[in-house]
Amino acid sequence: MHSSYSDGRSVPGDYIAPAIAAGLSEIGFSEHLTLFKDPEDWNMNPVNISPYISHLETLRKNTKSIKIKIGLEVDFFAGKEEEIRAYLNPLPLDYIIGSVHYLGEKTVDNGPEFYEGKSINKLFEAYFDSVVTAVASGLFDIIGHCDLIRIYGYKPTSDLEPLYRKLAKTMKTHNVVFEVNTNGRNRPLADFYPDRRFLHIFREENVPVCVNSDAHMPSRVGQYFDEAYELLRYIGFTEMAVFDKRVRQMVPF
Repeated sequence: MHSSYSDGRSVPGDYIAPAIAAGLSEIGFSEHLTLFKDPEDWNMNPVNISPYISHLETLRKNTKSIKIKIGLEVDFFAGKEEEIRAYLNPLPLDYIIGSVHYLGEKTVDNGPEFYEGKSINKLFEAYFDSVVTAVASGLFDIIGHCDLIRIYGYKPTSDLEPLYRKLAKTMKTHNVVFEVNTNGRNRPLADFYPDRRFLHIFREENVPVCVNSDAHMPSRVGQYFDEAYELLRYIGFTEMAVFDKRVRQMVPF
């Protein structure tokens, strides 16, 4: 979930009541952190990391009705692995989500004009290559919206199964969790990430899963979770990943 510390619309405390109403037993905040770039309106200025963590620690101490986990969603940049690691390691986080928003100097989710005049096949290949590199970096517990490149509904003509298979195998090798991100339903794509046609590949490769709302406002906490869990059960998943102080446990759902 994203609060007003990055591109969410409400302060962290506003997410508590909707989460309880949705029947959740725990929630996690995961503000966008983009190192090596000037802060934009969708990511958190690094100077606010300490206030963010302190705020959530206080909220956690004062909230008995639901567990609160503290995380970050960190942009991956190839070649900057050691700098990212050095920055993140001292932080008292429960989990770190790695995500790829940038291809070159532009983000893939800031408007369909990014895709105009480009080879969609090559964009998908480049995006998946970057996500695979992020997985192999060992920096992250979870990979967020692993096929965000689908956001505007552009469809390659090439066979995508090898891309998903390579990604799933790399996630299994490096013990990284993939998420079913239900916020894709609110995007032009109007469906979950990753593509439900390829979810079976993650099951076949025994990649652990978690379900995340990627909520940017309280009303979207836990959105479409029933559908997501039903889909995962149908494919054969029986448990999901939860984190505490960067240690993963699997719990049945």
